Amino acid sequence: MKISKILAWVALAIGVIYFIVPLIGTFEFSMRMRRGAYSFDAYDSVFSDMQFRSTFGFSMLMALFTIIFGMLLIVPTAYWVRLRLPQMRPVVEFITLMPLVIPAIVIVFGYLRLYNSSSYIPFTGSIQGTNILLVLSYITLSLPYMYRSVDTAMRTIDVRTLTEAAEILGAKWPTILFRCIFPNVMSGVLSGAFITFAIVMGEFTMAALLNRPAFGPYLQLIGANRAYEPAALAIIAFAITWLSMGLLQLVSRFSKMTPSRP
Repeated sequence: MKISKILAWVALAIGVIYFIVPLIGTFEFSMRMRRGAYSFDAYDSVFSDMQFRSTFGFSMLMALFTIIFGMLLIVPTAYWVRLRLPQMRPVVEFITLMPLVIPAIVIVFGYLRLYNSSSYIPFTGSIQGTNILLVLSYITLSLPYMYRSVDTAMRTIDVRTLTEAAEILGAKWPTILFRCIFPNVMSGVLSGAFITFAIVMGEFTMAALLNRPAFGPYLQLIGANRAYEPAALAIIAFAITWLSMGLLQLVSRFSKMTPSRP
């Protein structure tokens, strides 16, 4: 037992060193923009850059739309599959796993081929249409995470009993979905939302190929042309990701402490 505990602590220490030391080195390098002294000049340069503000705001907006429309797509689908089509569940799970198998560059080239300006649905013929196509691309990327988060939350409730009770009381399908199902799976929705937010903020391929001013392409552009600002942006992106993961943990703990509704 003592040897196993020692080995566990050694493995933990190796993991901490592997992840923390590069992060500390990156942060230390980002503070050396002013020669001979440590300063936050690199961070001031990043936050004062109008392109940083515009790309960050654009990606935040795209993440918001992705979360909203992804939620409206995934929750009714998972609910209907669990309630009426349980035999289709393996098929739906396989479909939602496809974005993990197919590279993002293949997906976006397929979108460009199918929805270019010469097609019947010319999404790329306007800025608004391209933004819609980008949101749809992000929804595709987030399918594996959003669907599993919602499906896991639905396992903790009795969907059939809730539906039958609501129908007995005279509730229609929109009422059942938005007043009975959504509140009970909100922890799963929020978990998928935070993961989706982290994915959208760091995604590069789709935004670059669709030529949209997103945060991912901005990170690549700064990394290719600056010295200290990329390190500062790496720390900022890391902080955004860990903030999302921290909120995810808080939501998970809150959902465990809060009893499900009858």
